[in-house]
Amino acid sequence: PEKTRRWVREVMNRLYTDRPDGYCGDEDNGQTSAWFVWSAMGMYPVCPASGEYALGLPLFDSLTIDLPKGRSLVVSSQAGKIDSGSYRYELNGKPCDRPFAGRSTLCAGGTLVLRRMP
Repeated sequence: PEKTRRWVREVMNRLYTDRPDGYCGDEDNGQTSAWFVWSAMGMYPVCPASGEYALGLPLFDSLTIDLPKGRSLVVSSQAGKIDSGSYRYELNGKPCDRPFAGRSTLCAGGTLVLRRMP
């Protein structure tokens, strides 16, 4: 996960900018944009059929995802903008034992916090 976070952030920083050439390659029906948006939120669907999301390094200090039925998922990162090192994920105050979360768990709402380990 640490190596993946580093390279995802590298791609986001190098290939997506606000310059005229700041969009990499062919759009491919929105998938390239979707990848960036998901990665900026600090997660990415591993495979649509699996219902699992890989947890990464959010681009923002905090964001809120509005969900159906008045629920929301707050994603916050206390890790700063650094793309390497060890992190701990906490979902609704409980440590995650692996860097993945299920769709049903995330859609239930709550708080996902990423903390940098000392």
